[in-house]
Amino acid sequence: SGQKVCYGDFKRSCYKLAYFQDLSRRVGFQEARQACEIDGGALLSLESEAEQQLIENMLQNLTKSASGISDGDFWIGLWRSGDGLATSSACPDLYQWADGSISPFRNWYTDEPSCGSEACVVMYHQPTANPGLGGPYLYQWNDDRCNMKH
Repeated sequence: SGQKVCYGDFKRSCYKLAYFQDLSRRVGFQEARQACEIDGGALLSLESEAEQQLIENMLQNLTKSASGISDGDFWIGLWRSGDGLATSSACPDLYQWADGSISPFRNWYTDEPSCGSEACVVMYHQPTANPGLGGPYLYQWNDDRCNMKH
């Protein structure tokens, strides 16, 4: 289940947020992607700073309304296919949006993407974590292993 929030201001008129405090309900990247497609949508593609801010506000509202919300990153639709140049300096340019959009907008956390075996992207949501070099782990992006459960 997820909280559906609709807006008419952006290219996409509806966003559906799903947060599962129960760790057993969290899923890997491909499972999240399939769940969105079954609902007639796609994992989120963020195309601008304004859209990033909208999503941050929606997540803040979601976490305020939920009781006992804890750390838990959110999958977004950015990923890297193949391992061709995964460790080269070209790696950040290999990420693409799952819905085929071509937005160059990125909001990587400091020192991300780290590439290697991490090819799928999450939006950080770790309010209890101590801040790192890039500040709190909130809303910036991190590449992660695709089989991780978020």
